[in-house]
Amino acid sequence: MMGERTVAQEALFYSFNLERHVPPDHLLRSIDRFVDLSDIREHLRPYYSETGRPSIDPELMIRMLIIGYCMGIRSERRLCDEVHLNLAYRWFCRLGLEGDVPDHSTFSKNRHGRFRDSDLLRQLFEMTVARCMAEGLVGGEGFAVDASLIRADVHRQRSVPGEEGLPPEAVGRAVAEYLDVLDDAAFGGATPVTPKRINLTDPASRWTAATREAAFYAYSTNYLIDLDHAVIVDVEATTSVRQAEVTAQRRMIERTQDRFGIWPERLVADTAYGSAPNLAWLVEEMSIEPHIPVFDKSARTDGSFERADFVYDHDDDSYICPVGNRLRRSNRNFSTPRDRVDKDGSIRYRARQQDCQSCALRQRCTPNMPARKVTRSIHEGARDLARDIATTDAYLVSRRQRKKVEMLFAHLKRILKLDRLRLRGPNGARDEFHLAAAAQNLRKMAKIIPMARPAPA
Repeated sequence: MMGERTVAQEALFYSFNLERHVPPDHLLRSIDRFVDLSDIREHLRPYYSETGRPSIDPELMIRMLIIGYCMGIRSERRLCDEVHLNLAYRWFCRLGLEGDVPDHSTFSKNRHGRFRDSDLLRQLFEMTVARCMAEGLVGGEGFAVDASLIRADVHRQRSVPGEEGLPPEAVGRAVAEYLDVLDDAAFGGATPVTPKRINLTDPASRWTAATREAAFYAYSTNYLIDLDHAVIVDVEATTSVRQAEVTAQRRMIERTQDRFGIWPERLVADTAYGSAPNLAWLVEEMSIEPHIPVFDKSARTDGSFERADFVYDHDDDSYICPVGNRLRRSNRNFSTPRDRVDKDGSIRYRARQQDCQSCALRQRCTPNMPARKVTRSIHEGARDLARDIATTDAYLVSRRQRKKVEMLFAHLKRILKLDRLRLRGPNGARDEFHLAAAAQNLRKMAKIIPMARPAPA
């Protein structure tokens, strides 16, 4: 006999326990162990009025943002709908069945006001770092640094040539933020080169063709990670140029030392961080071993002698060419000594013209010049140390460990869906990068540290 469904009738009372309906292996249940927002109220108290109508609970908004970035929910409108419908999300937000979900506009109002004024999202990220350290996931012996391009939320056609600059009618919050960071070493002051194009919607985003795809506007998210468990110890938003990424690396290392007292023994990075001034900063000022390939353009493709074919004599401060002649800073004696240091921090060593003209290897050494010149950086000692480290077994291990930061960027874009920014301006990029890095650290702890088994009945 064919059955019929029973028509649901409204009951007078319900007995419903939200705790029982969240699976014990749910990701948010595991993450909840490491979320301590007890200090948020005191941190934000100076930014709230003592009178007036009670506001939306800031802890509720932060918990909702954590859900959004941990679960890859990019829209705040959709996030509000999901929290309204999903029992696990309600449990994480401490809402219960009858709790009201705030409107999506509440996030924008607080983000542009209290959250940024108090630097709350930075504090949230540092809270996750401190908890990772308390759980023993940060060794502090080796760090890795890298940057990744994140598309800006702009239309590529709405732009003007860089040499024209912004038109007078360009206004908006993103434009005001762009003007504020024109002298910042991580944005406008990173390079004197005028950008090829400037976007009118978000001028601080950088027109870049660094990938194989068509050129696009982007920001760079910079990660400094601990190599033990790939915990993100610092994050920085910059414009998408190499000089800004090196500046971000220095800021993150110094900030990590000031905030957490971590002093790594070695830093692992790619060639973009192998410039002579940066290697000297790591070695001479920070006492950090650079496991970094040296950025060197001395190689030649015409078959002539390279700088590596010349031997440097430290005692005499000169180079010896393949036939035994010496190249010196100057072949003349001056009453007032000259340092012979160029503006780019390099020293030129020159051979005597009569030595080169009578040399049998002239065509292989200097076929187009009357005498050979060799340049040497004033930071060549740090470069030599980096070259020596590159011949060790520890360097090979570091090169393999550097892939951990690349994996974090892949996780950021493919799992957390942050391949394109939703907020605009430098402050919007910072907010998104801080929240995403905090979410990655929370997911890392949830994955590595098992939950306690429930006691048997």
